[in-house]
Amino acid sequence: MLQLLILIAGVAAIAWVNWYFFMAPKVFVTAKASGGTQEVTISVEGGYSPSVVRAKKGQPLRLIFDRKEKAPCSDEVVISEFGVRRFLKPFEATVIDVTPTEAGTFEFACGMSMLRGQIEVEG
Repeated sequence: MLQLLILIAGVAAIAWVNWYFFMAPKVFVTAKASGGTQEVTISVEGGYSPSVVRAKKGQPLRLIFDRKEKAPCSDEVVISEFGVRRFLKPFEATVIDVTPTEAGTFEFACGMSMLRGQIEVEG
């Protein structure tokens, strides 16, 4: 009986992890333009919120990563397509400026690629 309970708990834990990292609903936001620069603040706390940023091609994009924790997984953000790898100080905001020159979807992630988000650039 105990083995059955352990098996059920293990399957439930695996299902939850898969849902959390791969199927959880994504929060979308469109970057707001101000003075020619698109801007969005992304809260970093056990994940990225919003996890999907919509932006326009050819306009500077300012991403403000507001880290609200000390968890080691969230201490770095990587945006490979833009050549960005930046340390995020706990309980501080870090500004990253990029200019998307192509339409498409570009991922950002923590240094271990467990926390993920996307920048959707519209042409």
